[in-house]
Amino acid sequence: MTDHSEPEKVKKLATYIEGFDQVGDGGLPQGRCTLVTGTAGSAKTVFAIHFLAAGIMQNNETGVFVTFEETPADIRQNMASMGWDIAAWEREGKWMFVDAAPDPSEEIIEAGSYDLGALLARIESAVSRIKAKRLALDSLGGIFYRFTNEMVLRRELLRIARALKDMALTTVLTAERDSEIGEISRYGVEEFVADNVIILRNSREEENRRRTLEILKFRGAMHHKGEFPFTVIPKRGVVVIPLSAIELKQKSSDIRVASGNAEMDKMCGGGFFRDSLVLISGATGCGKTLLSTEFIAGGARNGEKCLLFAFEESREQLFRNATGWGVDFRAFEDAGLLKVVCEYPESAGLEDHLLRMQSLMTEYKPQRMAVDSVSALERVSGAKGFREFIIGLTSFTKAREITGLFTSTTPNLMGGESVTEAHFSTITDSIILLRYVEMFGEMRRGLAVLKMRGSMHEKDIREFSIDYQGMHIGNPFRNVAGILTGHPTQLVNSEAERMGSLFKEGL
Repeated sequence: MTDHSEPEKVKKLATYIEGFDQVGDGGLPQGRCTLVTGTAGSAKTVFAIHFLAAGIMQNNETGVFVTFEETPADIRQNMASMGWDIAAWEREGKWMFVDAAPDPSEEIIEAGSYDLGALLARIESAVSRIKAKRLALDSLGGIFYRFTNEMVLRRELLRIARALKDMALTTVLTAERDSEIGEISRYGVEEFVADNVIILRNSREEENRRRTLEILKFRGAMHHKGEFPFTVIPKRGVVVIPLSAIELKQKSSDIRVASGNAEMDKMCGGGFFRDSLVLISGATGCGKTLLSTEFIAGGARNGEKCLLFAFEESREQLFRNATGWGVDFRAFEDAGLLKVVCEYPESAGLEDHLLRMQSLMTEYKPQRMAVDSVSALERVSGAKGFREFIIGLTSFTKAREITGLFTSTTPNLMGGESVTEAHFSTITDSIILLRYVEMFGEMRRGLAVLKMRGSMHEKDIREFSIDYQGMHIGNPFRNVAGILTGHPTQLVNSEAERMGSLFKEGL
């Protein structure tokens, strides 16, 4: 008789490593060996230690750490910055080391046949003593360094892998790679010992380093495909940013909020939607920071909590500029309605900036957020990393129904598309362009609402001026063409009439 019952699915063990369980569709395959491979500095050891530490902290699951390179004393000291008190866990019987690190004073001599039976016996003893559920071996290269017969070593490693599976241990093995592309591991043997393979990369993009994680295979189990950015943060350890797990399920609100400028509200059909993302694009000095200041002031005056991230100006500059436009940031701050965070883009990687911004949004719970300027962050990442940052930030903002305003500086004085605009164009709900307009030897300013998703908006390009009371939006430009392209041209009456008739005819 044929058995048509469905095969049992591979169970997953939650790692509790932030973001990884989403990428792994539940965690690591339970009771199996997972190889974590990468070049030097890719955070392999931190990942292995975090796997054990998270099990202890989140689910009281005991773990054994087998070290072939660093001493237990060094590991305890190095991991203290993560807030992991390994020594305390050892005293409580939750963590145990198996120290297989070589003694630098001893000469390594390989003679005759050998096996790893003694190592396996030590692992089995440690697992039995603390009833371990998790095991980490760091790094397999330490074994290959001492023993050169790969055929025998492969046999012995397979024997250990089978023994670990018989003990129902979920195991992480680490191994070195020689480069970010090419062979999975240095010796070409390690990946055949494990059921699962994870690759950590620490690639260089232009002048910056960027860490990514890729699950190459989970034997018999599902996982998300592709590379995912991650970082290592004190007190948090490895943090993976699971962009592919982001779903388009955000709510959409019909409620309008004031932009902070009455004329701008009219141009936008009554203000911004509460959960919308607004991009303000323009050349340096044309009023982007002023618009973000008015946006923050409009929210604070209405009793909304506002969060301002500044990546180009200091706190004192922002407060001084706001005062010059009749806005008292300090009073808003004293009332608990404003939080200002100023940082240089180069102070951290984009992943670190993203996680810090998300944490502040979670803690402060603002109704409005402004980022001035998001284009400054392009300096610390390549195009792919920057786009992933934008997706992570905007999806997080929309999911919490925060009205977000982002400023972007165009590369040319008269306008033109920036890299930021290219990445933002399909993500943002509204785009407002600020442009310089040169007419008869005089520099003037123009403003246009290019996009307003889900709402009618004004199509005119309006002139505006700036004084000590802020921005004043005036009348539309007439008889001028080419403002948005950066090549404004004054039309004579006959040309203006002809263009007007063509527009009416729909050509």
